[in-house]
Amino acid sequence: MSPKLPAVTAKDLVRVAQRAGFTFRRQRGSHAIYVRDADKARIVIPMHSGKNLKPKTLHGIMADMKLSAEEFQNLL
Repeated sequence: MSPKLPAVTAKDLVRVAQRAGFTFRRQRGSHAIYVRDADKARIVIPMHSGKNLKPKTLHGIMADMKLSAEEFQNLL
């Protein structure tokens, strides 16, 4: 069973994405797009300041980043 993830804001998720090799590509409205050139992986982060991401959204982004819960915790 995977460990329970903490409440994460968009700012925290951006920090994890950058540590995992993603770079900012562009933004449209409140959605920032980050790309990892090594494997062409792309993630979309909803940028709503001060609000925590919903757990299902966070799990979806983690799957796109190809990170397990433990790897995510270490990068956080």
